[in-house]
This record gives sequence, structure tokens and C-alpha cells, in this order.
Amino acid sequence: MPKISKDASLQTVITTFEMTPGTCQDLMDALTEAYETFISKQPGFIAAGLHVNDAQTRIANYSQWERREDFQAMLRSDEMRARNREINQLCRSFEPVMYDVVAAFD
Repeated sequence: MPKISKDASLQTVITTFEMTPGTCQDLMDALTEAYETFISKQPGFIAAGLHVNDAQTRIANYSQWERREDFQAMLRSDEMRARNREINQLCRSFEPVMYDVVAAFD
């Protein structure tokens, strides 16, 4: 489970996906399978979470990595590039963005 702390030295990545309600479950299945069989096994992976809005038109993915280079290496791998081509067909758009945590509240 992701832990959000401004004192943590890690890379946070938030990826948003836009899709139609008709492809939401297919996309969620593809993302879940990617995390279970590939992404979570990559060097530097810490944790991730998938979130779906109530209209099933957006998925938000929050992931944490030890270093930004770990995330970039996973993203550039042949397997993830192939998976991203499939994911791209299930949604209108998706965009991973790297962030630094500047504040967290409990």
C-alpha cells in the first residue's frame, strides 16, 4: 500500500486514463494484470493503487518507485511498451506524470 510522506525519498507517479464506461472494466483488467504479473516485479517498485471514478470515465493510478530511473526503465522495457500499445487502444488518452510530495496530512 502506498505511503505518502513528504520526508520519503522516492518517486511518485500519477497516471490518469480517460475512457468510456464501456471500456473501463477492460482497461482495469489490463492494468491489474500488468501490475500483478510485470510492473510490481520490476526493480525499484514500492507500491501502487488504482482508482475509478463513479462514471467509469477515468482511472487514476498512483505508484511509488525508489528512483525515477526505476520507473523510466520499466516504462521503456519492451514488455511495457507492448502493454502500453494495448492500453492505448482501450482509452482516449493516458498520461504518466512524476511528482514530488511536498505535504501530506493525516
